Amino acid sequence: MKTEPQQFYYWADKMGLLVWQDMPAIWYPDEDTLTTRPAFRRELKALIDAHYNSPSIIAWVPFNENWGAFDVQAITAWVKAYDPSRLVNGNSGFNNNPPYQQAYGDPKNGDFVDTHIYVGPYKASEPDGKRAASLGEFGGVGLFVPGHMWPVENNAYAYEPTSATLTDRYVLLLTQVEQLLRYRGLSVAIYTQTTDVEHEVNGLLTYDRAVEKLELARLRAVNQAVLEASKQVATKGE
Repeated sequence: MKTEPQQFYYWADKMGLLVWQDMPAIWYPDEDTLTTRPAFRRELKALIDAHYNSPSIIAWVPFNENWGAFDVQAITAWVKAYDPSRLVNGNSGFNNNPPYQQAYGDPKNGDFVDTHIYVGPYKASEPDGKRAASLGEFGGVGLFVPGHMWPVENNAYAYEPTSATLTDRYVLLLTQVEQLLRYRGLSVAIYTQTTDVEHEVNGLLTYDRAVEKLELARLRAVNQAVLEASKQVATKGE
């Protein structure tokens, strides 16, 4: 939920990485966001204008999990009209909501029916005839690696004791994703997360990028199996 230095988008373009660009949230649990909403609208337009020519950006995400959300359906429609060349995920993880406000939930428009499920992936959304089913966040399984952790109390959504068991868990989760793809119409699944950060140990790498926490050959094999399954599903539907 942040914008990156221009160099990030340059390398994403060069490497062929696909980016969903979030709009940073106006998240003030003890303040009225009415005063900041005009700035949000201006800065959302500025964000799109600044990155209109970044081919790596394939989707705009105005809101995440209802954080600071307002006029979600109208803003989703505006973004889609302003940049019809890209997909729009109006409220990624609409099933989650901070406790300080009423949930806006599914905006019913845009290009995705997007849920966040930890650890998941079951109970993910299903397509509705007009929008693709997306599991915008799942996983989040942690592994403690002494000597390669930020000096705070670290956390994750679930834990495994060893690299081997973490890899087993990942393989299981991706196998379940394949099942959802084949039989429930799932089109998108985004695993949390690539690297550890200052207070989370649920990355594939430690925060200092020094330790690969999973057995990468097995990770690659199950990822490739899901990709191949997606091609078979697409062929069936033609």
